[in-house]
Amino acid sequence: MSSATAEARPEHRNLVGAFWRGFRNFRRSRPFWGGLLAMIAGVPILYFPYAHLSLGGVTIAMSTTAGAGSLIIGVLLIILGLTAWFQPAVRIFAGVATTLLILVSIPVSNLAGFGMALLPGLIGGGLMMAWAKLPEPAVAAGAGAAEGTTAESVATEEPAAVPAAAPAVAEPVAEQPAAGASVPAQQAAEPKEVR
Repeated sequence: MSSATAEARPEHRNLVGAFWRGFRNFRRSRPFWGGLLAMIAGVPILYFPYAHLSLGGVTIAMSTTAGAGSLIIGVLLIILGLTAWFQPAVRIFAGVATTLLILVSIPVSNLAGFGMALLPGLIGGGLMMAWAKLPEPAVAAGAGAAEGTTAESVATEEPAAVPAAAPAVAEPVAEQPAAGASVPAQQAAEPKEVR
């Protein structure tokens, strides 16, 4: 087998590399980090009201009336993070809703999960609102490259000399009717002479 007939990149060799490239494309085409931080912020809000913590030999149950509110806020934060991943068109709504839910969780849900959800939630909401899709590459640049020219070489070329224009011929100016006067129908219907 010669080097001319060998495949440049044989398929099915590196499954991990193919997975990583696919994940990288997924990550770059949506507000990935904002959604991830929103989901991370939902976990402590969900966990603490239903947790039974033990300090030494004492079990502390934090089941209060905030349990239902914490459950709703935590689940909504996780849903908003997933929405930002799979529906990037509504990222502004998801970011604003994430920020508002985190602020509401301060009084409702044990100071936003004892402060562990506050920072990731606020940063995640801001990242979702700030994310913008990368612009598509210009088609004209691709066509110029196919012809052997690039945008830089086109920009540096000097413009071609403009041929001298023929001397201008003064055309007679038609009389304009006075304001409010009507143009005769015959004159309006006549075709104009083109030189």
